[in-house]
Amino acid sequence: MTRPTTKPGSLYDADRSDEELRALVDGRNASVAVYGLGKMGLPLATVYAGRVGDVVGVDVDESVVDSVNRGDCHIDGEPGLPETVAEAVGNDALRATTDARAAAERATVHVVIVPTPITHTKEPDLSIFDTVIESVAHGLSPGDTVFVECTVPPGTCRDRLVPTLVDRSGLSADEFGAAFCPERTSSGRALEDITGAYPKVVGGVDDESARVAEFVYGNVTDNDVIRVSDATTAEAVKLFEGLYRDVNIALANELGTLADDLGIDVREAADAANTQPFCHLHSPGAGVGGHCIPWYPYFVMSRVDTPTPLLRTAREVNDSMPSFTAGIVERELAERGTSIEGSRVLVLGVTYRPGVKETRATPAGPLITDLKRRGAETLATDPMLDDETISSFGAEPLSLAEVGRSDPDAVVVVTPHEAFDGVEWDGFDDVVVVDGRDTLGDIGHPTYTIGSGRN
Repeated sequence: MTRPTTKPGSLYDADRSDEELRALVDGRNASVAVYGLGKMGLPLATVYAGRVGDVVGVDVDESVVDSVNRGDCHIDGEPGLPETVAEAVGNDALRATTDARAAAERATVHVVIVPTPITHTKEPDLSIFDTVIESVAHGLSPGDTVFVECTVPPGTCRDRLVPTLVDRSGLSADEFGAAFCPERTSSGRALEDITGAYPKVVGGVDDESARVAEFVYGNVTDNDVIRVSDATTAEAVKLFEGLYRDVNIALANELGTLADDLGIDVREAADAANTQPFCHLHSPGAGVGGHCIPWYPYFVMSRVDTPTPLLRTAREVNDSMPSFTAGIVERELAERGTSIEGSRVLVLGVTYRPGVKETRATPAGPLITDLKRRGAETLATDPMLDDETISSFGAEPLSLAEVGRSDPDAVVVVTPHEAFDGVEWDGFDDVVVVDGRDTLGDIGHPTYTIGSGRN
């Protein structure tokens, strides 16, 4: 193997002073490759292009690459992103390619932000991550730095990333940098989050990697940069954020199922309890979705031998909420003398949260499955999704215009998109309504709200 040489603009060099490193970063001397141009990768690439150095974005989807190279934005619902992409491409600061190895050969900073889902057996699936790291290793040179932003199990940078780069590149571990710098962004506000809504956390596999990450992300964000002890700690930070929410949502959901037994509005009680500064109860609902909260517990549980009963129970509680919701629909229909078998049940909202075109782990999926198992004819509408996507969950798709003519026996609110504010509820005749998110108010029909009970 021909030994690579240091590229111009490489940042990893323990002999370089802070002033020299700062001058390189401030001068935008780095050449950056961002691997993954999805919902978080494309916004990150545009910010890097404006603040760190010229960027080549890498994606396996040729249509995405073509779109970016035209200066177009394939991500919907991100304020400011279309303009930012167009500006970066117009200034020759951003371009895209499907050739990850060519991008790696050119870049001095490699930023990995690719999907890391879980398998059907609840194991972290790092296959895409591994493929990207193989490509990065092919072009890795002394002085290069690799930043991982996508969520991975604790220890991945130390035990998987660095050994692979060493093995495939022919470099020793002290010739390049590696750090975990978790994305802390939400769909619909990516640019705002990346550039400063929250402090940026960085952790390196060694001191120099952490120093480089701290300087680079000091330019990326207008907020503080928090440097933690090592990459594994930084990996845990990202996961702990999600675990906190999962466990607390599970508490809220379990309390929400007690509204009838206790004879109270659990939401009202929680709101009053939250006036104490040490109480932060969340709101119950029809389930937890997305590619973060439902998956993160398994990233931790897969790496430890110590039992984690709280994490497992929280997952079980949250995963049970679609079935609980379906049971409420069946019970409310029965209260009116109607069997769920053969009833028409309309599901409002299939994406996992309002205003986001994303269905991964959406609670609407298991809810529809459960309703059908109970014998219901299930319909669904979602302004963010096409008919084919809705049909893939087993529901008959309806447009918003068709909702008023659908003549359902029951309606379930799973995801309260703003477009549903225009639903004409007085057009429904003697309908059972189950509100999974407490968003309806007085609609002229008796409504069962999860956590509050029947009004």
